[in-house]
Amino acid sequence: MANVKLENIVKDYEDGYRAVKNINLDIKDKEFIVLVGPSGCGKSTTLRMIAGLESPSSGEIKIEDDVVNDMSPKDRDIAMVFQSYALYPHMTVRENISFPLKMRKVSKDKIRSKVSNIAGVLQLEELLDKKPAQLSGGQRQRVALGRAMVRKPKVFLLDEPLSNLDAKLRVEMRSEIVNLHKKLNTTFIYVTHDQTEAMTMGNRIAVLNKGVLEQFDTPLNLYYKPNNKFVAEFIGTPKMNIFETEFNENDDKLFIKLFGKILPIPSELKDKFSSLEMGQSYYVGIRSEDFFIDEDSKIDLLFSNVEYMGSDIYAYAESDESSDRIIMRFDAEENIDKNMRTRVGIDFKKLFVFRKDSEKTIIFPTR
Repeated sequence: MANVKLENIVKDYEDGYRAVKNINLDIKDKEFIVLVGPSGCGKSTTLRMIAGLESPSSGEIKIEDDVVNDMSPKDRDIAMVFQSYALYPHMTVRENISFPLKMRKVSKDKIRSKVSNIAGVLQLEELLDKKPAQLSGGQRQRVALGRAMVRKPKVFLLDEPLSNLDAKLRVEMRSEIVNLHKKLNTTFIYVTHDQTEAMTMGNRIAVLNKGVLEQFDTPLNLYYKPNNKFVAEFIGTPKMNIFETEFNENDDKLFIKLFGKILPIPSELKDKFSSLEMGQSYYVGIRSEDFFIDEDSKIDLLFSNVEYMGSDIYAYAESDESSDRIIMRFDAEENIDKNMRTRVGIDFKKLFVFRKDSEKTIIFPTR
């Protein structure tokens, strides 16, 4: 069990590419931390540096307050679970799980006891004499977790362990890994490109983009208080709608330009937007759930596509007056069809506003 600290970590490659740019993370003992971001953002490189499989170009990595930069992977007391499972195909489940203990010359009785305990936790008792080729993807992943657990490491590192599984099994394994973290009561650092996985599993989430740590925060804060436009767009399903806009004032009333229309901001919300410069360009963000059907609205849209998601409907819409494409989420009971034209309103208190130059968030929604 251990805290992990990354202090000013940089990773440069020989071709001059900087994969990780001055990352700082303070991961507390027993936390479940998720590193998330698009492909090439540096999340797996960061995990591999913590594991000792790659060396940082500068900065310090600490485990239990000890600097481990020059320590070999086997001496860091970590366990890593890979996307590919990395099981030995000629060994049984029992032999795969016990392998790390055999390498450490642990007695046969102790190995037998530990493997039995882990098989019970992971529900692998009936599979111990089978080989990996005889197992499903979810079973193989549990074996890989068991092999990591058997040593009782200080830190678990998991690199996209569910990406090879089908959608239904991914949901089941997410729950299993979260429950496993609670049982083991140790530090988990988990890498994924799937923001839904990140939001449902992590105590805190580090959002990376092009090697930069954009925000390290709780799931709720990432959703409602994103630092910038990138985090706001990346977190949330469907993706947040982002539009370029400007605000203007006339006769002591505030207006916003959206979808080719000049729309009034409710008077009770005027103070919320008082810090904005009138006539200047901003980005505004509207989450899909913050639209509603409103026959009195000025916003006239055509639903170009409709996806029925069970309890929800995702409606893709276009406006005649602008090139903006919009995605909205409605309750399944709404009477919505493809090629239908209707008017929609916006919950203006839920608007996000971002600076045009830095893309920093300057106005957050009222919850």
